[in-house]
Amino acid sequence: MHHHLRVRWAEVDLQKVVFNPHYLMYVDTAIADYWRALALPYEQTLAALGGELFVKKSTLEFHASAFYDDLLSVGLRCARIGNSSLQFVSGIFRGEELLVSAELIYVFADPVSRRSLTVPDALRHTLLGYEQGAAVVTTQLGDWSAMQGGLLALRAPDEHDATARHCVLRNALGEPVATARIALGATQADGVAVMASLQGAGWDTAAVAALNAAQAPGLSA
Repeated sequence: MHHHLRVRWAEVDLQKVVFNPHYLMYVDTAIADYWRALALPYEQTLAALGGELFVKKSTLEFHASAFYDDLLSVGLRCARIGNSSLQFVSGIFRGEELLVSAELIYVFADPVSRRSLTVPDALRHTLLGYEQGAAVVTTQLGDWSAMQGGLLALRAPDEHDATARHCVLRNALGEPVATARIALGATQADGVAVMASLQGAGWDTAAVAALNAAQAPGLSA
């Protein structure tokens, strides 16, 4: 996964380069995007799984500096999953030039006692699948009677829903994350909604695309 950003004036020090701690913030911001790419809202997901992720170790290795207004790309992947730990590795690039290498190790633990817990299978399988290119959402298509449960978790109903064809995307925990519909007689999707914490991750577009693909001649749900 790649997160893109532009260096802001406040992130540059007296040497006119990005102040060292900001690189760790760049990686941390990419982590948030990584969870959105998994279609998993961070806070709600960890609460549902009964744990929290605590940083055990973070390291940065500097190769070159970034300057004000540089466009950077933060690459990130989950490199290893242990019994209770997750290792993420990251590279911060300006174009093809590697500026900073990073490693973060998180421990999945009880939020109160802070004692480590086994990484839940649902999280483990989702992370491994994503890194191998597997889909992280399932697509459900159908009429109002079949789809209203998922749809109502994302938006209020209206008078067009009863006769429309609907799509709902669900994440690895079975939670509805995005929806779209094609109303009776319409040629374009509307009624698009996405979980608030996942906005900007493209899941609304994915729901529309899945619905349009199902509407293509010769295809059915």
